[in-house]
Amino acid sequence: MKKHSLKPALAVLLYLCLWQSAVAAMAPTILVMGDSLSAAYGINAERGWVSLLARRLDDRGDNFRVVNASISGETSEGGLSRLPEALNKYTPALVILELGANDGLRGINPTVLRSNLARMIKLIQQHDATVLLTGVRIPANYGEAFRERYYVVYAKVARDHGIPLAPFLLDGVAQDPALMQPDGLHPKAKAQPLLLDNVWPKLRPLIEGITAP
Repeated sequence: MKKHSLKPALAVLLYLCLWQSAVAAMAPTILVMGDSLSAAYGINAERGWVSLLARRLDDRGDNFRVVNASISGETSEGGLSRLPEALNKYTPALVILELGANDGLRGINPTVLRSNLARMIKLIQQHDATVLLTGVRIPANYGEAFRERYYVVYAKVARDHGIPLAPFLLDGVAQDPALMQPDGLHPKAKAQPLLLDNVWPKLRPLIEGITAP
């Protein structure tokens, strides 16, 4: 008798599991294409700002899937080469583009960064996805003139393509040694909520503009 009574319960449980899987599969995807700043370098991945974003969306009741395709050391050229496969694999509704810091650290000409970002944005838009661009600043020891040439690239690209820009991912963080890891380049775990807060004002309207099932 007990065995028979378990069958309806198991059937209901199976149905719920399948239903949850179906809902997850239908959820719009937010794809983050970035470097170590988004890959949670040097800290537990669950404490990185991208994981915190996924948690915030869940807490708000927003039905989105967040995919973090960020790789430490990634350049804009590397991101451009990986982007087509990522777009085909995840079919995102929204892409957060956070690249360029390693271009600057390697002394790559800012015009190369601008070209690569433009090509990525066009490719994303061809896949009917929304783009949010995030800006970065390279360290002061590279010289103010070179730093400024890099920083203005993001505003120019965002303006040229009519997309929103979160001006500086590390705003309020890079200036505070207590929030940075010993290398002076990567934020500590306790700084990650600030990174999310720097992105959120530009990201929130995009999320709310996407109809989630």
